[in-house]
Amino acid sequence: MMHSTTPVRRVLIARHGETDWNSAGRLQGATDVPLNERGRAQAQALGELLSGRGIAAVASSPLARARETAQIAAAHVGAPLRYADADLAERRFGAFEGLTRAECEARDAASFQAWARDMRAAPPGAEPFEVLVARMQRALARAARELATADAPALVVSHGQALRAVLTALGPGPVAPIANGAVYAIVVAGDAVVEATPLVP
Repeated sequence: MMHSTTPVRRVLIARHGETDWNSAGRLQGATDVPLNERGRAQAQALGELLSGRGIAAVASSPLARARETAQIAAAHVGAPLRYADADLAERRFGAFEGLTRAECEARDAASFQAWARDMRAAPPGAEPFEVLVARMQRALARAARELATADAPALVVSHGQALRAVLTALGPGPVAPIANGAVYAIVVAGDAVVEATPLVP
């Protein structure tokens, strides 16, 4: 049971807008690929969706695609972009980084198929799922503690696999890929993410 003094805060966590690598189906991971024009339009749409929701402050991954998405959305909602947090960066994909899914399967079919079935499997040389979840939960707890208030959520801009890892860890089943610009409302109690709900227009 949650203790009555446990602080509960809301964090809105969004995936960045589209890049040319997203459009081509390439795994970006830690590779720093900028937004394309469609991605900037998605960031603007994110800001419009969140306008009037009383965003207290914004944080992002340090990767350019997330940082620019956060800058565009923050300007639209009138909230300050406080910091970039390395714990919000995308999963490193190891041997699969920079490849399309077809190229991954051609290079190492068994590893690709295991990962495609369950994102908790790590491609060769990739960041382990448990490490990804732990750093994302640290980052979201930090944003909840430092940026959100009891009455106003923080906005965090991160990445597809990073966001899916948080949702998968909550259970109970697999989580579908998350679209560019999609956003979830997450409840953080103390240092734990306890609930996540998709936010739809």
